[in-house]
Amino acid sequence: MDIFIQQIINGLVLGSMYALVALGYTMVYGVLNLINFAHGDVLMVGAMAGLTILKMLNTVAPDLPGIVKLIIAILGAIPVCVAVNVLIERVAYRRLRNAPRLAPLITAIGVSILLQTLAMMIWGRSPIPFPQEMPTEPLHIMGALISPTQVMLLILAAVAMGLLVLLIEKTKMGRAMRATSENPRVAGLMGVDSNRVIVMTFAIGAVLAAIAGVMWAANYSSAQFAMGFVPGLKAFSAAVLGGIGNIYGAMLGGILLGLIESLGAGYIGDLTGGFLGSHYQDIFAFVVLIIVLTLRPSGIMGERVPDRA
Repeated sequence: MDIFIQQIINGLVLGSMYALVALGYTMVYGVLNLINFAHGDVLMVGAMAGLTILKMLNTVAPDLPGIVKLIIAILGAIPVCVAVNVLIERVAYRRLRNAPRLAPLITAIGVSILLQTLAMMIWGRSPIPFPQEMPTEPLHIMGALISPTQVMLLILAAVAMGLLVLLIEKTKMGRAMRATSENPRVAGLMGVDSNRVIVMTFAIGAVLAAIAGVMWAANYSSAQFAMGFVPGLKAFSAAVLGGIGNIYGAMLGGILLGLIESLGAGYIGDLTGGFLGSHYQDIFAFVVLIIVLTLRPSGIMGERVPDRA
């Protein structure tokens, strides 16, 4: 029972990070009908920016509490990620809104490679240890262990997703985003500034990616220029699992994918005598993606809708 609870906790931690990044994918797709495959690298930019800020804080204010330094690192990484994501939209995607779908897809892959190359030039190609700012003594929950860093990650993810729901459901900008997602042309006729909505969508996705990036690096105590590639693909799988374009589907898909990976690595690893253990947990996300695309391409909470004219 203790092992099962431990795997559930690990799955929730992993799934929360996937959900934060998946929301960026699904929001952009909902508004632009575009898959931004560079979004995983925005997570990497957030982690590297947070790492740089932490190193500066440890030099100029080493006596600050660890949680305060980590929060400052996140707050500092957010504008960096927002600037990068908005620049990507302005330079790489805006002129391709009416282009064939293959053009923005190839552009997104090119932007991803560009971001990784720039990060390698700035921070180097070797993994960089991420400072352990939170206490290392784990907390005990029903016989399972969870670190203070993971507790902070879960709280931040829950708060961020809750605020996003309030923004989407209760604010004027949220209504404009939903209207643009439903029908951009009609929304424009009703006075909605589509460019502003799209920029805001990229900015919100960048905020969530910055939080996920810093906390991912803090959880695994390491950051490097290529760290966003696999989490980005998995978050995309989570968005497809929940229903690409559906905010609640992205949250559900992220949590489910984290649980599937954690439980799969544990129980399937035991059933196969360790052959498919934790070292092979990455395959579960892509097996799930293949199954979902085969059996239900619209995802758990997605709806089959016709292509926009």
